[in-house]
Amino acid sequence: MPHRFPATVAALVLAALLAGCHTAKVLIPPNLRPPSENTGDALKLAQQQLLQATPCCSSFADFSYRSMLPWQPEKFTLGSSSMVANLNGTHSYFLAFRLPADVKLPYQVAMKSELNGRWLHASYLFAPTVVLLDEGFQPIRSVDIGLCEHMGWSDETTGAFGSVSVDEPQARYLLVYSSADQQSGKTYWEQSPASITTTTATLKMNPTGSFSIPHGPDGSLWVGMMNKTYKKTIDNAICKKAEKGDGVLNTLRTALPLPWINSSNNSGSKTNHASSP
Repeated sequence: MPHRFPATVAALVLAALLAGCHTAKVLIPPNLRPPSENTGDALKLAQQQLLQATPCCSSFADFSYRSMLPWQPEKFTLGSSSMVANLNGTHSYFLAFRLPADVKLPYQVAMKSELNGRWLHASYLFAPTVVLLDEGFQPIRSVDIGLCEHMGWSDETTGAFGSVSVDEPQARYLLVYSSADQQSGKTYWEQSPASITTTTATLKMNPTGSFSIPHGPDGSLWVGMMNKTYKKTIDNAICKKAEKGDGVLNTLRTALPLPWINSSNNSGSKTNHASSP
């Protein structure tokens, strides 16, 4: 009798565990779960915070250009703790730099915007606008930087990339902010987010597809002189959806004529000549 009680308890515990296994839901890693919040909530909150902020600067001469443009891209965080400018009636966080005086023209300034959000489908990007200024703080050129997506093997080569060329000898300063057009725009992204099948409690990943990442008022931005890593990444980045072609085989036939096709054509032409009177 004394030996039956522990055995009975063990059997009851095992039965409870087995029953729990049938009723428990399949666990999904937190970083692969869909966001619990509304996709646009974080973006709307960031936009409201920016609108409520008091601008420090409203003309190009108001900015401080004491920081030298980094010799290679460095990370800057633009957000609620950053100063705000009011340019052309648009509030924006900003960065201001002195340009190097001893660099041969033209040279490239590289930029990379990181996704702002843990879930890809609920993220947004800070899309930069660049203004080049002369020594009197007068604008020489203003450019909305187009961003191109690249998913690399490291954080350095993953994000939305862009660049601007500096070829004006009178350029002394560089201002980075986000114009109204940039803040209301989107960037093409060729990677579908994960989709959850709730009926079977399994996780399915979409290996193909595309969508657009909205632009927002804040985020992390890398800015600095172009280096080899960024140059190679920008050259291989995806800026828009590729045009539909005629297929791989047709493309190969056009680009690389196959020898047996040529010989077949030649044989056919010889036969035609031989049979002709």
